[in-house]
Amino acid sequence: METKFIRQLSDVRIKDTPLVGGKSAALGELMAVSADMGVLVPSGFAVTTDGFRHFLTHNRLDSKISAILVGCNAARAADLRRRGKRLRSMILAAEFPPDLHADIVAHYALLEREESGKMPDVAVRSSAVSEDSADASFAGEFDSFLHISGGRDVLLSVKKCFASLFNDRALHYRIDHGMSPADSAIAVAIQKMARSDRGASGVLFTLDTETGFNKVIIISASYGLGELLVSGGVNPDEFVVFKPLVEKNFSAIISKKLGTKEWKAIYGESGTRRVRVPARARTRFALADADAVRLARVSIGIERHFSKMAGAYRAMDIEWAKDGKTGTLWIVQARPETVHAKTEGRHTEYRLKKQGRAILTGIAVGTRIATGRARVLGGVDEMRHFRDGEILVTAATNPDWEPIMKRSAGIITNHGSRTSHAAIVSRELGIPAVVGTGSATKIIRTGMPLTIDCSSGSEGRIHAGFLPFEKIERAALPRVQTSKTALMLNIGSPDEAFKNHALPASGVGLGRIEFIISGRIGIHPNALINYKKNSQSRVPALRRLTREIDRKTMGFSDKKEFYVERLSEGIARIASVFWPHPAIIRFSDFKTNEYRSLLGGALYEPFEENPMLGWRGAARYTDPKFRTAFGLECRAIVRARRDWGLTNIIPMIPFCRTGAEGEGVVSVMRDFGLDRARDPTLRVYVMCEIPSNVILADEFLDVFDGMSIGSNDLTQLALGMDRDSETVAGIANESNAAVKTLIASAIRACKNRKKYIGICGQAPSDLPGFAEFLVAEGIDSISLNPDSFIPTMTRVIEAENRKYSPIKTT
Repeated sequence: METKFIRQLSDVRIKDTPLVGGKSAALGELMAVSADMGVLVPSGFAVTTDGFRHFLTHNRLDSKISAILVGCNAARAADLRRRGKRLRSMILAAEFPPDLHADIVAHYALLEREESGKMPDVAVRSSAVSEDSADASFAGEFDSFLHISGGRDVLLSVKKCFASLFNDRALHYRIDHGMSPADSAIAVAIQKMARSDRGASGVLFTLDTETGFNKVIIISASYGLGELLVSGGVNPDEFVVFKPLVEKNFSAIISKKLGTKEWKAIYGESGTRRVRVPARARTRFALADADAVRLARVSIGIERHFSKMAGAYRAMDIEWAKDGKTGTLWIVQARPETVHAKTEGRHTEYRLKKQGRAILTGIAVGTRIATGRARVLGGVDEMRHFRDGEILVTAATNPDWEPIMKRSAGIITNHGSRTSHAAIVSRELGIPAVVGTGSATKIIRTGMPLTIDCSSGSEGRIHAGFLPFEKIERAALPRVQTSKTALMLNIGSPDEAFKNHALPASGVGLGRIEFIISGRIGIHPNALINYKKNSQSRVPALRRLTREIDRKTMGFSDKKEFYVERLSEGIARIASVFWPHPAIIRFSDFKTNEYRSLLGGALYEPFEENPMLGWRGAARYTDPKFRTAFGLECRAIVRARRDWGLTNIIPMIPFCRTGAEGEGVVSVMRDFGLDRARDPTLRVYVMCEIPSNVILADEFLDVFDGMSIGSNDLTQLALGMDRDSETVAGIANESNAAVKTLIASAIRACKNRKKYIGICGQAPSDLPGFAEFLVAEGIDSISLNPDSFIPTMTRVIEAENRKYSPIKTT
C-alpha cells in the first residue's frame, strides 16, 4: 500500500533518495537484495520529502523559515542557537495536514497487523536527502527516536524528526559545507525494532576506520540497544575480521578485544533507560564468533552491492542488532563510509622552514620532524608522569618503555646506536628519535620546548624551541611494485601494521613476535604455564604475581590460551596487510634481560653479563626450561595459518648457531604442529646473522628453506663489537668489507641451492650504495622500515637499470 506521501521501504531504491532520504533509500536497497545475501532488514515505511514540504505548506512555514535564517552566520553561535530554537518550536507547535496524518496512522496499522494486532515498537529515524551519501554523512546531525509505540507517539516523533532539520549542529554543518541552511528537506523512516534490548547491537565498518585498510571488517558490539554505543556511552567489544579469507569459509577473526560494557540501554516505561550490566556478562563477548563471521559475510555482500551501484568502491558503515528473543541478526542501517572514501596512500617528506640552534646531536632515526615539550625520566618507575605528545628523554630504553613510546612525539636517548632498542621501536612506530647523544638527560630539562629534526641525513639534531616545519605529501603511491627485486616491509607492532597498507610492498620481510609479547601480553610465558602451581603457593611474591596475572588475563580461565590468542592475533594482523604475499614472522628473539622485564620474568631468567651473546634464539627453543613456552608460539602460528587461512605466514628461526641446533628446533616445531611433511605450503627460514650461518651455509640450508640476513647482528659478530655500546658504535658499519663479503657469500650459497635469500637489517635504508650492492649480488628481497620504503625503492629501481660487478668471494 502506497499513498501520496508514504512509500514502503521495500519499494524504494537509491534512485529514490531525493524523495525518501539517504537512510530510507539504503534500507530499501538492502531489502531488495536480502534474498540473495541473507540480509534481514526490519520492515517499515518512509514519510517522503513531499510529505515534509506538504507539512510546511499546510502550516505556512516556508516563508517564515527563510526569513528567520536570512543572514545567519555559523561564527555567531549564540545567534544561530536562537534562530534554530525558534524554528524547532514553530514546527513542533504546527499541526499535521489531515491527509498526511491519516497516511502515517494507516501505515503504522499495517505494521500492527504484522504483529497480530499488537502495537509494534518502532524506530523513527530522520532521513535527510544529503544524509548517508558518499560525500557528506551528516551522521548524528539529525534526531532519531527508539522504542516508539502507538500512532500518537509515532506522529509526535515524526514531527520531532522534521524539527531536527534545524538542530544547531545540523544548521552549523550545512553552513560549513556551503549548503543553504533554509533550502533543505527531510524524510523520516519508521521501522520495526529488533529486541536488541534483550540481546546485543553494534556498528561495523568494512574497512579500518583509522588507516583506511579495506581488507578488514571492524565490528563493535555491546549489550542492549545501540544508542549507548553510538553516543560513546559504552566501551564495546571489538572484532577484526579479514575479508579475503572469511569469503573462503575461514572464521578469519584475526583480532578480538573485550570491552568493559558496564552499561546497556533497554526499554523503559517511556523511552529507554540505562542499566548496569552484570559483572559476569562483562567478562564475556556480547557477540558470538559465529555471529561475527556471519555479519562479516553479509557486510561484504552489502559493500559489493553498493559499490556496483556507485560504479566505484564504497566502504560501508552498517548498524546491526541481534534480537534477544529470537536470536535473529538484523541489519538496521547502512550508509557509505565517508572519511576514507576519497583518500589514497601518499608519501610524506618533512623539512624545516627555519633553522635553529642545535643543542645536541646524535644518530638520526627515521626522516621525520617533531615538536613537543621534554619529559626527562630516570627510569620506568617514573612513566606515570609522562603525558601524551611529550618528547621522551632518557638514558636508554627497553621493552618496558614501549607503552609511553607509543604516546610520545619523539624520543631522545643518551646511549644506543642505529640498531638499539630505542631506534628499532621508533622506526616501527613512525616517530623520530635521536639516539646516542651522550648527555641528553643532563642538558635537557622537563618542560623545555624542543624540535627533533631527523630529516637531514644520518645526524639527528635537537633544537631548543618549536621550529616551524612543513610536511610534503607526494603523489599517490603505485599500487603495484615496479622493481624486479622484491621490496618488503619490516613490521614490529601489529597496531602499526594497517597504517602501512598503501605501500606497494611485496609482503612482510620481518614481523617480530617479541613486539607482540611486550605490547599485547607483558607476561613471561612460563609464568602463565606455571600459573596453577604458583596460584597454590603460600609465598607472598607468587600470590601477588597470580593476582596481577588474573588482572591482565580477565576472561581467560586457561592462561596459556591467553598467550596463544594474543600472539596469533598480533601475527595475523601483520600477515594480513599484504596478503597473499609472504609474511615472514620471526620467533621471539628476546634476550634474558628483556625476558626478565616481563611480569614474572625474574623467576625464570638467569642473569647474564652479555645477554646479546647468551641464551637467545634457537638455543632457547630446544631447552627444557623454555621448550613448552616455544610451543605456545608454534601454536599461535598454527592457529593463524590453519584456522584463519593465513598460509602466507613463514616462520623464521633467529640466532641459530649450528645446523644441529636448527634440526633440533625443527623437530620441536613438528611436535607442536608446524610440520612441513604434513603441510606442503609451510616453509621455515633461518636468520643469517652469525658468521657460522655463512661459513657453513649448506648445513643450514639442508635444514631450512631459506635465509634472511640480519645485518645488525652479523656486523657486530663479524667486527667483534657490542652494537648496544655507544663507546664502539662508530665501528658498527655494514659497509665494512668483511661484512659485505659475508653477505655476498650468503647470497651466493642460497642461489646455488635455489633457496630464498633476503635481508631485513637496517643497512639498505641508511647506507649509501648498500641497496645497489644487494641488487648487484642478486638478492631475492630487501625488507625495509616504512619510513625508508619509497626512497629505497627509487634507488633499487635505478640500480636495476645499471650494471654492477658482484663482489668476488672465495
